[in-house]
Amino acid sequence: MKKQIISLYDYTGVAVEPWARSGYECFCYDIQHTSEGETVRYEGGGSITKISMDLQETCKDDKGFEFYPFIFKLLKRHSYKAHIVFGFSPCDHLAVSGAAHFKDKAIRLGSDFQVIATNNAKACAMLGSLLEVPYMVENPVSRLATLWRKPDYCFQPFEYGAYIPESEADHPLYPDYIAPRDAYSKKTCLWTGGGFKMPKKKPVDCESFGSSRQHRKLGGKSMRTKNIRSATPRGFARAVFEANRAEVEA
Repeated sequence: MKKQIISLYDYTGVAVEPWARSGYECFCYDIQHTSEGETVRYEGGGSITKISMDLQETCKDDKGFEFYPFIFKLLKRHSYKAHIVFGFSPCDHLAVSGAAHFKDKAIRLGSDFQVIATNNAKACAMLGSLLEVPYMVENPVSRLATLWRKPDYCFQPFEYGAYIPESEADHPLYPDYIAPRDAYSKKTCLWTGGGFKMPKKKPVDCESFGSSRQHRKLGGKSMRTKNIRSATPRGFARAVFEANRAEVEA
């Protein structure tokens, strides 16, 4: 039985690619994927399957308790097979960079809009805890630090750029927007548990402190823009794989 990697709110699959190339079965869940699922297989026997799922959907039981159906679905599907969980819950309503819009959003969406967004992040951690595996929930500097708890770690993409060899410097998906070898800054926070290990830093020179190339070139609120801005740094993805692989295989 192959070991499985679970990645939530994952459109690109960058976070799990190192695992897939080493023979793991990886599953990326995001509402943007097709309901039938789409699988890419790698030479080492691993794969990445992208499946559509509404991870923000909630229901209430007969006692009024609110729960996330996806947790029960994935527990049934991946129990005793999953070995690590990644969560990239949306930061639209939480990132402090958008604080100027919080008041307007509270009027349009309801005063609890940030509580709901926080619960989406917590649900990712809950899945990891219930599966009893290491987990990592990612968000930029955001209200999660207040509404949930302070992050366990923070990092900048360029701090892990040297995990990408020079021969693979250009980004395979967004070369016009993401600096080669992730040589950009974007403070990112992690909420972790289950024995997750933070990898050692291997930095490259930062292309531009204070703003990443994709933020300078991409404006607006389109889904494409959001996908590029939220793409997992390749260097960090490889670093996480190297730091946690031994623990997972043990």
